[in-house]
Amino acid sequence: MSSNHSFSRLFRTRAGFAIPAVVLMLVGYEAFEWTFNRVYVPEGFSLVMRYKGPPLPFLPGRRPVAAPGQFARVDDHGRPLEIGILREMLGPGRHFRWIGWWETRQVKDVVIKPGELALVASKMGQDLTGGQFLVDGDLDQTSEKGILRQVFGPGTYRINDYAYAVEVIREKTIDADAQVKHAGWVSIPTGYVGVVTNLTDSRLTGAVAGIQKKVLQPGLYPVNPNEQHVDIIGVGFAEKSLKSDLVMLNGQPALDDSGEPAVREDGSGISFPSNDGFRIHMDFTAVWGIMPDQAADVIRKFGTLQAVETKVVVPQIESICRNKGSSLGVVDLLVGETRRTFQDDVSNSFHQILEDKGLTLLHGFVRNIHIPQEIRKPIQEKFIADELKLTREQELLTARTEATLREAEKKVDLERERIDAETRKLVAQANAEGRKKAEETRAGTLKKVAAIARKTAEFDAEASVTLGRARAEAKQQLAESTSELFGLAVDAFGSGSAYNQWVFATGLPKDIQLDLFYAGEGTLWTDLKGLTDVLMASEAQKNARSAPAAPAAAPRKPQPAAP
Repeated sequence: MSSNHSFSRLFRTRAGFAIPAVVLMLVGYEAFEWTFNRVYVPEGFSLVMRYKGPPLPFLPGRRPVAAPGQFARVDDHGRPLEIGILREMLGPGRHFRWIGWWETRQVKDVVIKPGELALVASKMGQDLTGGQFLVDGDLDQTSEKGILRQVFGPGTYRINDYAYAVEVIREKTIDADAQVKHAGWVSIPTGYVGVVTNLTDSRLTGAVAGIQKKVLQPGLYPVNPNEQHVDIIGVGFAEKSLKSDLVMLNGQPALDDSGEPAVREDGSGISFPSNDGFRIHMDFTAVWGIMPDQAADVIRKFGTLQAVETKVVVPQIESICRNKGSSLGVVDLLVGETRRTFQDDVSNSFHQILEDKGLTLLHGFVRNIHIPQEIRKPIQEKFIADELKLTREQELLTARTEATLREAEKKVDLERERIDAETRKLVAQANAEGRKKAEETRAGTLKKVAAIARKTAEFDAEASVTLGRARAEAKQQLAESTSELFGLAVDAFGSGSAYNQWVFATGLPKDIQLDLFYAGEGTLWTDLKGLTDVLMASEAQKNARSAPAAPAAAPRKPQPAAP
């Protein structure tokens, strides 16, 4: 009993010391955790973590060191298996990492603004082989060193600076052999296309280095300057004219005696000798251009659109015009038919040359051919004389034609009169024939009407006889029937007097009123004085029945009967 009590006191004493010690240890742990192990990452920053193992060699948790230039490997739960920097980064917020095992460092997030691009270079992984210098893959998914083929547009990116280096660029231009090439954000305006030049092959897409046949249509494109360069080239048609310099007088072209503008012999334009030794000046205009499917070939062959004009269009115009024009004489270049043939020949040849070089020609035509006045004037005068001769011949032909026309008009008038007379004659004959035919028709009609009237009279007479006979027979039969009817009626009633009474009774009106008056012997004349009143009352009752709306008559006072 005493020993148990001593043990209980000892336990209470030790427990009294242990509980405060545990509480003190918990408070100390929390204080250490919030003071030394707490790491706060503000907005716009990320936390790079390096696992360095336990601070003392005898503590558990020792790991091998990660290979140089590689992240430390972790298990499926994110626990480090090697000493080194982890690939994973922690975002904004409050984090707790034991200061003895972890080393942390804040890095600012990469912010790409609109109109900017981020070029990323991987500092970790194996060296590239086979002449490649671009790395395929996304952030945190690369296994080779070098510049990433992928570029990153506007946005915020959490990038581990231990593994990647970032360069932010806007639109970038590169001058190469007088050609301006573009990269970064490349804006291709309307009316232009972008010809893409790959600087290296792509193992993912299969694209090869060099100028690509497919062009970029108008728009905005992100282009990695380490992978591609873009030539922006205009498509459609442009006009190029080669004109001779004219002699100017007070700001206006000076005209020669024939009204043609004078050309400077030392001026520009197309100049060549004709086959008869005269100097000819010529103006030529070409409307040419390139289509989108021709742009890549133009860049490959000539470099720039300006080079096409200076190296192909202008030299070919001059060459064709000189070669074709030198084979003709001055007269051939002035006369309409041969001049038109020369112009068509030059245009067709120029079109064929541009087509062979991958260009498009919409129009190519000779505008003016300037011929020296001393040669042009006699030829023009000759042509004018020929034209005047033709004009006079045409005037004579016109006069003859007009005389023939007048003669034809007279013949037409004469023929019209003859036709009118013939028409009147035919009309009179037709009218006479018509009247004769009408009289014959009317006589025949009257004859037929008379015959019909005679037939009608015969029919009427026959009808009258037949009708009279029928009426007589009807009367006879009616009389016989009446007599027979009276005989049958008399037989039916038994006597003639009974039949007469029946006939009398059936002939009376339905509303007849019979009144009986009694008169004694010798008193008839004295009783007739009341007969008038009785007849008037009877007539009033009859009228009342036929007119219901009328007010009823007052009842008649009965008369005493005569004795």
